[in-house]
Amino acid sequence: MAPQKIKQWKSGQNGLDKLYMEEAEIPTPGEDEVLVEIRSVSLNYRDTEVCMGLYNHHKHVKQPPAVVPGSDMCGIVVAVGPSSNTSDPYKSPDFVLKEGDRVVSTFAQTHITGQVQARDLTNGLGSPLPGVLTQYRIFPTHGLLKVPKYLSFDEAACLPIAAVTAWMSLNCMRPNGDIIGVGETVVCQGTGGVSISAAQIASAAGADVIVTSSSDEKLEKAKQLGAKQVINYRNTPEWDDEVLRLTSDRGADVVIEVGGAQTLRKSFEAVRFGGLIACIGYLSGKQDAEGDRTNTNLLCLKRNVTLKGIINGPRDEFARMLKFYEDKQIHPVVDKVFKFDEADKALQYLFTGGHFGKVVVMVKEE
Repeated sequence: MAPQKIKQWKSGQNGLDKLYMEEAEIPTPGEDEVLVEIRSVSLNYRDTEVCMGLYNHHKHVKQPPAVVPGSDMCGIVVAVGPSSNTSDPYKSPDFVLKEGDRVVSTFAQTHITGQVQARDLTNGLGSPLPGVLTQYRIFPTHGLLKVPKYLSFDEAACLPIAAVTAWMSLNCMRPNGDIIGVGETVVCQGTGGVSISAAQIASAAGADVIVTSSSDEKLEKAKQLGAKQVINYRNTPEWDDEVLRLTSDRGADVVIEVGGAQTLRKSFEAVRFGGLIACIGYLSGKQDAEGDRTNTNLLCLKRNVTLKGIINGPRDEFARMLKFYEDKQIHPVVDKVFKFDEADKALQYLFTGGHFGKVVVMVKEE
């Protein structure tokens, strides 16, 4: 029996130290909706930016004055609304859910297939839509996917943004549904959620993985996950040259580019002719140092490179990724688990950048 009142975290988008918890009425599912009891939430760098009021590069998306943060959750369906008889464009047998189903959320709830559109970004969880750092939440049936049995709640919660973004970074430019594989090399910058997910996926598919980090301890962990080569970029600042050396001057087929301003130029030098740079984040900043503007068009031309921005992926690719995960029995890497009443501390911990893999908030203990 669900409670009448629920607890949820809110942010006025004015700082990580200003999150607060409030009570709210438990919602009731409408047509083609379900009520989910949320068990685990994983956090993303995006969540810290939302809470600090810095996630503003999608100009057409109006930010609410206060929002429940978080976009990635795993939970259990506890109530099912009536099924509509209208010609819902999302209607599919795959969207039928029942009480007791374990489910994960999709990030942009309307992004079902194909290229993401502007309207999909107005349906992103954790801004502008209310997020998942709450005990219960209503979802449209098309905004959820069933979870493979082998995954725990904590592990499954790590998938919606980090793993799907990694999957799309590796595979979005491939024809005929092919995926990355043997004979290819992937460079994963750092050891955060997206990079570690990409390392796991690429390694499981048979590709050679190179991981960069400033921590030898983290690099040893990356080796245990299947990384073939590792580079400490503090000891080897010209890590792009090292990538070329390790690949016999060929370069990487795919670079998972999460650094931004301070790493993009080196990514262009490290990628092979005709290769792909998957542009995901900007952990080192959004602008180059003064006087060192990156001439992106020239860098693209230099090695005939594709620079592809990645904003997560559609629901059908998430489903395909889940099957791959189950076939390969991949377990997402959980760095640290916080209790629900410590969610603000979890976000602050994530922001320090000391994690390896994903940071999880356990909303309800299993």
